[in-house]
Amino acid sequence: MLFRKHIEDLDLTAADARRHLLKLHAERALAVDTGVAEVASYMADLDEEIEACRVIYTWSAVTEIATLRAEMTGPQVG
Repeated sequence: MLFRKHIEDLDLTAADARRHLLKLHAERALAVDTGVAEVASYMADLDEEIEACRVIYTWSAVTEIATLRAEMTGPQVG
């Protein structure tokens, strides 16, 4: 899997990634409210980090769900 190694390297759970994603969205909202959103390079970097975090959150959640399911009922084959 493309992101699995990165997720394992970061040692993030899906809950950790979600918390970070929520913080990034709060940071973006604050930037809009305070006028910092006018700095295009800052917003581009922030949007890029939000997208990367969203991908990590999605992959880690799917991996955790699949792992739990395999532990409970055995791996899916075929």
